[in-house]
Amino acid sequence: MAEGTATVARSELGVLAVQLLQRLIREDTVNPPGNERRIQQELKGLLEGAGFEVELLAAEPERANLVATLEGEADGPGLTLLAHVDTVRADPGEWAQDPWGGELIDGYVWGRGAVDMKGQVAAELAACLALGRTGWRPPRGRLRLVITADEETGGDLGARWLCEQHPDKVRSDFVLNEGGGASFELEGRRLYPYAVGEKGIFRARVRTRGRAGHASQPRIGENALLKLAPLIARLNEQPPLEPTVEGCAFLAALYDQPVERMDDVERALDRLRSESPRLATILAEPILGTTLTPTRVSASQKANIIPSSAEVLVDCRQPPGRDTGDAQERIEAVLGPGDYEIEFGEEVVGNRSPAGSELADAIRSWIDETDSGAGLVPSAMPGFSDSHWFRQAFPDASVYGFCPQRDQGLLDSAPLIHGADERALASDVELAARFFSALPRRLLV
Repeated sequence: MAEGTATVARSELGVLAVQLLQRLIREDTVNPPGNERRIQQELKGLLEGAGFEVELLAAEPERANLVATLEGEADGPGLTLLAHVDTVRADPGEWAQDPWGGELIDGYVWGRGAVDMKGQVAAELAACLALGRTGWRPPRGRLRLVITADEETGGDLGARWLCEQHPDKVRSDFVLNEGGGASFELEGRRLYPYAVGEKGIFRARVRTRGRAGHASQPRIGENALLKLAPLIARLNEQPPLEPTVEGCAFLAALYDQPVERMDDVERALDRLRSESPRLATILAEPILGTTLTPTRVSASQKANIIPSSAEVLVDCRQPPGRDTGDAQERIEAVLGPGDYEIEFGEEVVGNRSPAGSELADAIRSWIDETDSGAGLVPSAMPGFSDSHWFRQAFPDASVYGFCPQRDQGLLDSAPLIHGADERALASDVELAARFFSALPRRLLV
């Protein structure tokens, strides 16, 4: 079936996607507690009305995950559009608009989750509804929409649980999730990154020991907090940049030249810093090695006691494939010798998919037709997403982060994620809906 007849008109599809985004924002799914079931039940009804087979699967009663499937006419590959419906919290006092108002103001839809990631949920959902309602079915394979709970706290009740407990219900050859697609301009050309991997999480407590005493006599004890303070200051220095797989691929694609050794990285990065320092800070530098960020400090439990122990929580992110030993080595290199302990808590090794695949080719083809002169470049996600669990469960699958944003690019949208005044341009929500409507008809044929 031709692309033009297999979906509703673009303007109608765009209106649908924006309305869905407004509805999603108005449902408070801050995690914790999440409470995703009510909105998932509503989406289930919409998708069943469009011809999808839909299940709600839950590790806990109110933390439902939605799995909707549109079976094809013949056997073939599976394509999953993946998204999560939970969000982080928001402080209304810090916002110019109601975080759960979903208001459309001057072309922007305002609200918590507009960028991360209810905008993508709305675009994927609108595309699936449009395809199903027009009677389109995959000539081969199956189209799945998987909307998870609990991504913002690691996915133990969401994607991880689905992949471990119900792998046959979410198995796919191609998976598209968050983490890429927000465009940027470089040397007069628009480029769309797609995330082929993401970094691992290694959270460590750096702890110092002392001797307790009464706070009115500061020299009677040994203050562990004062021993910790210079270590925290040292964490202002990051580990040296390295020629990582994803970092080199990203820089090589930007300048169409080989980037393999550290001197190649330095030359390309210096060029990028001069042309777009914010792009270097937001994306290039974080994927070129390990990052260390102190996030919490704790010491004495009483105001009048010299602390006998003090600790700082360090959020360590490492390139795909690196383990706890690598993380400890890099933390110790930054802190230097001293009287301290390192204890790891959360440990998740990052993973990746090959940059070249049928899925990448289909995305590139769509960009060529939709945004003439623009390009597609491989990158990595400095943070963490549900893609990790799908790559781990289905190592042969191509799992990428990509949701196209043309008008509200990477440099504008990245600072809004988890921040105040989060908002998405309606024009980009419509663009994404068009993409997710077109992609199944390119892959499932």
